[in-house]
Amino acid sequence: MPRKNGKSLLAAGIALYSLFNEIGAEVAIVAGDRAQARIIFRECARMVELDPVLSRKLHVLRDVIEYSETGSVLRVLSSEASRAEGYNFSTVLFDEIHVQPDDRLWATVNLGSGARKNPLVLGISTAGTKTDNRGQDSLCYKLWQYGRRLDSGEIEDDAFYFRCFTAPDDLAWDSPEAARAANPAYGDFLDPEDFAAAARSIPRHEYETKRLCRWVYSSDPYLPGGTWDACADKQIVLNDEDEIVMGFDGSFSNDSTAIVACRVADKALFVLGHWERPIDGDLAWRVPIEEVEAKMLALYGKHKVVEIVCDPFRWQRSMEAWAQVGLPIVEFPQTPSRMVPATASFYDAVVNMQLKHDGDPRLARHAANATPYYSRNGLMVKKESKNSLKRIDLLVAAIMAHSRAGTLGSAPAPAAKPAVQWIEL
Repeated sequence: MPRKNGKSLLAAGIALYSLFNEIGAEVAIVAGDRAQARIIFRECARMVELDPVLSRKLHVLRDVIEYSETGSVLRVLSSEASRAEGYNFSTVLFDEIHVQPDDRLWATVNLGSGARKNPLVLGISTAGTKTDNRGQDSLCYKLWQYGRRLDSGEIEDDAFYFRCFTAPDDLAWDSPEAARAANPAYGDFLDPEDFAAAARSIPRHEYETKRLCRWVYSSDPYLPGGTWDACADKQIVLNDEDEIVMGFDGSFSNDSTAIVACRVADKALFVLGHWERPIDGDLAWRVPIEEVEAKMLALYGKHKVVEIVCDPFRWQRSMEAWAQVGLPIVEFPQTPSRMVPATASFYDAVVNMQLKHDGDPRLARHAANATPYYSRNGLMVKKESKNSLKRIDLLVAAIMAHSRAGTLGSAPAPAAKPAVQWIEL
């Protein structure tokens, strides 16, 4: 449910009820950090303070509420999964699931109530990013997908309850209709004018996740939501006789290596090669350099390649080897002077639907993972964080290839040479 619709207040009421629900109840409030978990706890404490019966029965401490008659206790827990072990939970209130970096804490609290007769784990959250820092589906998004499958009747699970308030995708993100559909309190204690002001003043991805409960791929996306998918055309194919520019972005160990083709005629993009360490693969994994070099030679032999644009970092030797056998290698260092205009041109082409792609899910994932980086020279792209495992190499290769294809496609045709005539005197 979107923000400010009363999720925390509802959870606080359930938490206090759970203290009286059985003898020796252990009720826990967990979240991304203690400060977040205390939001529900403060609502609980306030309810106790304002009610004469509760205030006589319950003893409120800093992070604990005790019911001494039955030995029941409600406490705020640390966000570390290891510190949630050893408890025998009867009820857990799990706030803002979307901020969890992985599923360890969720698994710990769900496995900590096996001896209870009727345990409850209640998760509340707004929407967030679809992927975690590994580039895989986030915990909250996986739970949301499971709930949607329940709603559709695809699966049955009597132990899982799901309720979601969200704006349908066919409603404009800044429309009153979208706000009304997603927010039960819209027009009641949520002022419609506040929604209109927020839509004008905060980034779209923040508004969609917090106010419409819609999912986004990145907390700060490079491309506006929906624009990449709008450029997809799964009917397009790359023919051997098509003139193409190949973009190459290489790595050595922990990143990925990409080869993306951009057709000069219509700026259509195709993934021709991709090497990436599996998410749970060997940490000693390395890019198979010989395989990459052989792949590049095979692609050049198959397609009508006009240029191969490469970032020379760590791949200078391979580039020299390719050039020696006749491949049209062009160095494209990823410096601001080159990447800023290339990134801006690519952005404009996507937003204005002036390029196409075949819907390759790998390229879509890398495009969704990219976040904007504003250097002193202008806009560039980067990963979400330095240690993030979300890859963007396919997008970078696409940006380089698109830049050179645009230059070559707009180059004027060579002037015709004047005819040679002989004059006899």
